[in-house]
Amino acid sequence: MAQSQTQKQHKSGIVRFKAGEVLFNQNDPADSLYIIQKGQIRLYIPKGQGFVEIAILRAGEVIGEMAYFDNKGSRRSCSAAAIVPTDVVRVTFSAFDKTMQGLNPWFKTIVNTLADRLRKTNDRVKALESNSVGFGKDGKVGEYVFFHTTDVLRILAGIYLSSKVHAQKGEDGAHRIHISSIRYYLFDIFGVSEIKFEEMIELLKREGLIIMEDDKDGQPKLVKIPDLESLRSIVAFINAEKIKTDDKKIKTSKKCNLILSRMKHQLLAKGVTKGKASADLSAVINELKEGEAIVNPEDIRPAIISGVVEDIFVDDKGNMTNVVDMDKLTKTLPGLIFQVAWQRLNEEKAGNSY
Repeated sequence: MAQSQTQKQHKSGIVRFKAGEVLFNQNDPADSLYIIQKGQIRLYIPKGQGFVEIAILRAGEVIGEMAYFDNKGSRRSCSAAAIVPTDVVRVTFSAFDKTMQGLNPWFKTIVNTLADRLRKTNDRVKALESNSVGFGKDGKVGEYVFFHTTDVLRILAGIYLSSKVHAQKGEDGAHRIHISSIRYYLFDIFGVSEIKFEEMIELLKREGLIIMEDDKDGQPKLVKIPDLESLRSIVAFINAEKIKTDDKKIKTSKKCNLILSRMKHQLLAKGVTKGKASADLSAVINELKEGEAIVNPEDIRPAIISGVVEDIFVDDKGNMTNVVDMDKLTKTLPGLIFQVAWQRLNEEKAGNSY
């Protein structure tokens, strides 16, 4: 489990947390509360190999105050981690206690009552089965799954549709839309949970599918989509895969996708944009090795099985080539790359190595 900063005594003051950094873990000893000045913090409860997501808190909200009012002992009722770089004001319980002692008794009673109700809500959350737990064979509970296929489809389709309606296309060919428009579609129309929306935005940023720019108020809330068609291709790919049986689904690896990407680049450089053409697998492997990406011919096997490329042909000099279906590769590659990234995120959320 990640080590939090609350396992030692603290002083009041401003604290900065990096993205992914843990403020505290569930059941950690508590000695402070936090007032968020900038950034976002997720609250969650570990469950098996995964997590039950509780909420996302933003600037102006308070976190960690429940431990102060907890009559069961000064322990954290949930875990907290920064989603993005976050600044908080830490207030120690000893400093906060001085303020509480100065309150009228009746007001202090109200505050304690509200805290107790929040505690009971947390207890109910702990008792619930997470809706992000999948099911294995014979009805048995399977691995924790943060992003189900339906989650991904709703979010990506919502972003695509809202962009088609509201985004402005710039001279650079990119589409730009304010994140508030996307939020309206996803929250009010598609019913997406906030925590999954925020995580998907971070994933899309990491994959280069969106870039956050400053809006007219100087806030990083303008979503730039460099290639809206790629986003549409991903939605179409996931939707098509969703209805297939497991033995028919196209499953690749990160290394396989690296090879496919280089093959596409190689053929485009030769002017091949459609139809079938031969790609130099040996050259691709050597290029990737020079870039310190260790791949071998077997890594292309999933693409062969799925029919994106044909089997490896080895000539009398030992050079390896594959016949590539450029139409199928162009259509599926964005989805294949995103599928691996999405699965990797699920692995990380489930606490598994990847």
